[in-house]
Amino acid sequence: MSDVTLFVALGGMPGIIALAQAWHHNVMADELVSHAFHHGFHPHHIERLAAYWGESWGGPPQYSAQYGNESSMVRIHSGNGLHAEMDAHALACFDRAMADIGISDARLRTTLHDYFAWMMHNPLAAYPTSADAVPAGLRIPHWSWEGLDTRA
Repeated sequence: MSDVTLFVALGGMPGIIALAQAWHHNVMADELVSHAFHHGFHPHHIERLAAYWGESWGGPPQYSAQYGNESSMVRIHSGNGLHAEMDAHALACFDRAMADIGISDARLRTTLHDYFAWMMHNPLAAYPTSADAVPAGLRIPHWSWEGLDTRA
């Protein structure tokens, strides 16, 4: 299966949208994680999230073409301090979302879990004190069956 991208393994954009919807539903039902959305969220949050994940997982560069780059995405999540407990809940919501949409392949589930954990502990945690510290021009990280693709 490693010759197939994660994007394809998830069924392309329809599968990724289903995962984003399930994750968002779980997050909004979680008292701790839903706090991150207390100010509201973009009306196209799910589509934007799916575009980001899709691009990260080997799909078309839809997020970059329509919404911004890695710097803009990281800025949205920066300047909120450290929040390890909330991150753990968000990861649990992601794992439940995979189950909710019926991802049964253990390797795919592990790979996506590892991606989500890496994102929360690296780019999304890199600038806890100020979004202004995020450098311009960051590129969306690409993730494969082997983990972070450092060739890009």
